[in-house]
Amino acid sequence: MPELVYPPVIAAAKLAFRLLDLRITMEGTQHVPTSGGAVLASNHVSYLDFIFAGYGADPSGRRVRFMAKDAVFKHRVSGPLMRGMRHIPVDRSAGQESYQQALAALRSGEVVGIFPEATISRSFTVKPVKSGAVRLATEAGVPLLPVAVWGTQRLWTKGHPKHLTQRHVPIRIIVGAPMTPTTDEDLRTAMQALLDRAQREYPESGEGQWWQPAHLGGTAPTPAEAAALDAH
Repeated sequence: MPELVYPPVIAAAKLAFRLLDLRITMEGTQHVPTSGGAVLASNHVSYLDFIFAGYGADPSGRRVRFMAKDAVFKHRVSGPLMRGMRHIPVDRSAGQESYQQALAALRSGEVVGIFPEATISRSFTVKPVKSGAVRLATEAGVPLLPVAVWGTQRLWTKGHPKHLTQRHVPIRIIVGAPMTPTTDEDLRTAMQALLDRAQREYPESGEGQWWQPAHLGGTAPTPAEAAALDAH
């Protein structure tokens, strides 16, 4: 099936990166295989993470099919784009159907992107992960690649206004080495290690800033405070 939607979307994203002069640095992109299936498991700090996590596969010439909540596919604007890019809708009341669709995509040689935390982390640390990413990679027999994105929360995240026109924002994308086999806790540990490194190497300290986690001197909620906010 020809790719009619994804290439122009990628081109538009790259143009936006240039116009905003986003200072994007990527590391570990060589871990994304140039052919065959793979699961990209990324942390989740922003509504835009799928754009940047997917961008980490661009140097390998791969297009990532992200698993995303089905509400996004029902939106009159985003829906046609998501379907055109062959992303995978997730209905949490019927998760097995989306799981099988993702498994079929992996077995046909696609790269599938997953946010194992399921929702955005308000604390900007890695929340407990769901089992889907590890299960899919294991059942499909494909590499599982942990990914960390950082800086994207400054553009648009939960509980804060959008800053989509903010210029010169540093963005870090780190793709980790393949993990196989592994456990959910191993995946979480690997994702947090990559995120810790992205935060340590970030060119702005963020001390006292809302977008920095509490343990690094920011004013973001602690994991316990974030869990309480999510529960309401």
